[in-house]
Amino acid sequence: MKTVLITGCSTGFGREIALYFLERGYHVLATMRNPSASTLPASDNLRVLPLDVTDAGSIAAAIAEAGPIDVLVNNAGVGAFDALEGMSSETIRRMFDTNLFGAIAMMQQVLPGMRARGSGVIVNVGSSIIYMPVPLVAVYRASKAALTALTESLVPELAPFGVRACVIAPGMAPSTAFAASIHQEVGKNGGPHEAYAELAAQILAQLQAAGSGEITTERDVAEAVFRAATDPACPTVLPAGPDAIAWSKQR
Repeated sequence: MKTVLITGCSTGFGREIALYFLERGYHVLATMRNPSASTLPASDNLRVLPLDVTDAGSIAAAIAEAGPIDVLVNNAGVGAFDALEGMSSETIRRMFDTNLFGAIAMMQQVLPGMRARGSGVIVNVGSSIIYMPVPLVAVYRASKAALTALTESLVPELAPFGVRACVIAPGMAPSTAFAASIHQEVGKNGGPHEAYAELAAQILAQLQAAGSGEITTERDVAEAVFRAATDPACPTVLPAGPDAIAWSKQR
């Protein structure tokens, strides 16, 4: 039985990814900051572990408890909706710490074992925002673009050792860190920087209009992650969801 470790499993994509692998006979290590809040069903093949990807000690403890890992899914992520000049350095660092540096730290922990065994797959969950220069999400987009670029370079770097790497690019969905952050930021302290209020209203209207059509579901992302984990012919960057596929064709 193969083992998959997934970060950010408390809700949304991470929870659905965990269920999807569980249904297909994997031993699932579902990680989250607060395991007591987990709504995942009890199963002999499921373990819920505490993990904060921005904390080196937390990462080391989770990896030590996990044992050998066949598939790593870096799903944990956060977002923010604001103009660059209105975004605090704390918010910027939090996004990169979670979306990029946390994923890097996780990969560094599992790669020695994968390399030694001559097999393994790393699946990073990026975003379809990389396909379009959407205003007011510049930092979020930068963090996901960096994760995508990193993954692309890992493909030839890891191939000689039998290890694969892919990045999933989901479209808009209510459960994503990006979508959740939009609602959070708009209602906090009067919303984005006042000088960009008109632009923010335009962007929100466009996103809401897009959300009324075909958008990415949690299942779309889970299916894409599973394909990346099991199909050696999977493209390095795989859009997930009808809107993500449409965006990818416009690049």
